[in-house]
Amino acid sequence: MQQKPITVTAESSSRSAGGKHDFFSEGDYWWPNPADLNGPYLQRDGETNPNNFLAHRYAMIRFSEIIGALASAYQVTGDEKYVKQALVHLKAWFINQETLMNPNLTYAQAIKGLYTGRSIGIIDTIHLMEVAQGIMVMEKAKSFDKSNLTTIKKWFTDYILWLTTSKNGNAEKNAKNNHGTTWAMQVASFAKLVNDQPMLDSLRIRYKNVFLPKQMAVDGSFPLELARTKPYGYSIFNLDAMVMLCQILSTKKDNLWTYQTTEGKSIKKGVEYLCPYIADKSKWPLKADIMFWENWPVAQPFLLFSANYFGKQAWFNTWKSLDLKPANEEVVRNLPIRHPLIWLSNEN
Repeated sequence: MQQKPITVTAESSSRSAGGKHDFFSEGDYWWPNPADLNGPYLQRDGETNPNNFLAHRYAMIRFSEIIGALASAYQVTGDEKYVKQALVHLKAWFINQETLMNPNLTYAQAIKGLYTGRSIGIIDTIHLMEVAQGIMVMEKAKSFDKSNLTTIKKWFTDYILWLTTSKNGNAEKNAKNNHGTTWAMQVASFAKLVNDQPMLDSLRIRYKNVFLPKQMAVDGSFPLELARTKPYGYSIFNLDAMVMLCQILSTKKDNLWTYQTTEGKSIKKGVEYLCPYIADKSKWPLKADIMFWENWPVAQPFLLFSANYFGKQAWFNTWKSLDLKPANEEVVRNLPIRHPLIWLSNEN
């Protein structure tokens, strides 16, 4: 309640090709070349460069935490003081011409000397999902001025347009691994906020015809994630995204939770594959992740939402036994759902 807004305009980087309203981040696994410190960066897959520009990521995660907490408080209490405080931040990010963020990620995950921005940087806005969901929880409050709501929804409509028509957006959409899944997870969240039914329909089709058949193996694993230097963390991350697609997109007429391919691939099979290794990481049959192995798992969204839908007490117990408030920066960066209550609202 006492936090002041901090948006992308609060800090900037000399390495950004964009302006002060443009979100900027740098590729995680790219480092200075020891032989040429002023030359293009070199890749070290799975090893995060701690000297990257991180201020915009931190600001967006903070924004997500604030809106998620205030929306949760409003849902529990009905007290409009939480909506009024949320609007202070929402207006700073989406309305105020001095502080707003431009609705694109053109300059995300840049690499010094190589790229001013890349498609995979779109993953950075997974933290706007709880902002969008928080707005859905609060939008009917008397304190939520309709003109503000219209302007905010216009921002998300513009961002969806960029995500679905830009070169980087389309490249991410067609990514074969977790990047494609998390692109869809974001677009689904934003499209639900602005009631873009054709987009939601197209994402249901994509889940059934692309993500499930092409990313999941018959045993429920994700081979493209298992091939990475952090197979455990990436498997968790991708399953979280797949489950959130089911949570956001499922309707009574088109239920992704129960959908399965002709080969028997389904979201339930994915959870059944990974859950034993979440409950007991020592059983993990593959190599340990190159970094952050000791930091996973935490209270993963896939456990809670799957337990809720399928009525699996054991999955819920596993979720509850894990860290519900992780502080590790890498974990938080890859954990877009930290306020599950707002996703379980009867109204949404």
